[in-house]
Amino acid sequence: MKKKLKRPFILASVMLGMFLSAIEATIVATAMPSIVADLQNFSLYSWVFSAYLLSSSATILVFGKLADIYGRRPIYISGICVFLLGSILAGSSTSMLVLIIARFIQGIGAGALTPVATTIVGDIYSKQERAKVQGYLSAVWGVSAILGPLIGAFFVDFLHWRYVFWMNIPLGILSMLGILIFLKEDIKKEKQPIDYVGAILLITSISTLMYILVEGGVSVAWNSILMTVLVIVSGVSFILLLLYEKNTLDPMLPTSIWKYRIITVANITSLVTGIIMISVASYLPTFVQGVMGKSALVAGFTLTTMSIGWPIASTVAGRLLLRIGYRKTSMIGGFSLLIGACFFIALPMIQHFIWAGFGSFFIGIGMGMTSTAFIVAIQTNVDWQVRGTATATNMFMRSIGSALGVAFLGGVLNTAINRQIDRAGLSDTLTIDAVDKLLDQSEVGALSKKAVHVLQDGLLVGMQQVYIWLGILALLSFILILWIPKQDE
Repeated sequence: MKKKLKRPFILASVMLGMFLSAIEATIVATAMPSIVADLQNFSLYSWVFSAYLLSSSATILVFGKLADIYGRRPIYISGICVFLLGSILAGSSTSMLVLIIARFIQGIGAGALTPVATTIVGDIYSKQERAKVQGYLSAVWGVSAILGPLIGAFFVDFLHWRYVFWMNIPLGILSMLGILIFLKEDIKKEKQPIDYVGAILLITSISTLMYILVEGGVSVAWNSILMTVLVIVSGVSFILLLLYEKNTLDPMLPTSIWKYRIITVANITSLVTGIIMISVASYLPTFVQGVMGKSALVAGFTLTTMSIGWPIASTVAGRLLLRIGYRKTSMIGGFSLLIGACFFIALPMIQHFIWAGFGSFFIGIGMGMTSTAFIVAIQTNVDWQVRGTATATNMFMRSIGSALGVAFLGGVLNTAINRQIDRAGLSDTLTIDAVDKLLDQSEVGALSKKAVHVLQDGLLVGMQQVYIWLGILALLSFILILWIPKQDE
């Protein structure tokens, strides 16, 4: 009974920790136009997201494994501390490079927060309770998406963008205290090897691939020697990772987790939905402000609707899972992603913030349904000893999808803008970094009418391509969901 009395406090603490990690996408995306207007270097825009996603993706599996060995409590506390350090540095940044480094540190902490928080909930609740509670936990992503744009817009319009990062400090301390006080663990600490070699190979492969996707055709020519070297390094390190993981005794990506078809499908689909989520969260505010000429508050609204749909869907999914199973619940989510993608494909032609809001809402519904179904399915099919690793693997797949997605789509957007500048014959006097001024209403006057027109056209064309990719990925995720075995319903 005493243990049950502590569960609400533990749940509240981990939900707060997850909130910190989840809100980073939407709150920073809303503030990014103001950040780049202040710190300059629009060409580094996508790296503010990529650095965070890269470090969190690469460390998720390591922290998941450490949580299985040393317990959830110490790993969660360590993650909070690192995350807060990165937040302090980010809020104090004086250049885009410093901000990117700070975001990298933040991402390391986030690599522990989300998977360990989800695993803690899987530990303290029974199988029957887990579906409902994981629905609440998934809803954190939705609530963060609601509050993120609103808080971000408030800070930008009335205070300063630096508060976007500094607000993490009191919330992080509160979450840490809750876990220190209420979560008690009694586990046997056994010496188990950590797959550091696999982690290094993974970081090398993913980081070089992200650099290729972001800078290819922009600062590094596709046919250059440097590009060839980068492609070789990324490819070779990935092949070595696969070979090493296959032969090591304690791999970072254990094959036992992937033997269940439902887990395999859930993980691959999470990779795809991670790209979908980031394509909306990262670039919609830029489109709304840069092309449509709306305020940060309006841009925040277009993302807020995604968060309204997310918690609603997560809560409903927790109940649907017990009635109609993982497959049908996931299919509802996949269909919602398709509807949302259709709205965004038409957005460059319609260009109305209400239309963008509807698209975000359906994307939120899809993310809430699928993420809840996938986590419950995975935690139900594995034992405690590998639950941390299994949960972290799913988080890793979604996170790596977001990391690769923001890198690839950032490259698409940058290339489109550069192409429009070249076609207009302004490449000698105008660079992609001039978009900084386009996103700041007080600086737009410093650009000629022709420059404004060219940059807006570049953003428009680039976003059209981004949203076409969004539609392709939404269709792919729905097809993948159909592969979930019917016997798991």
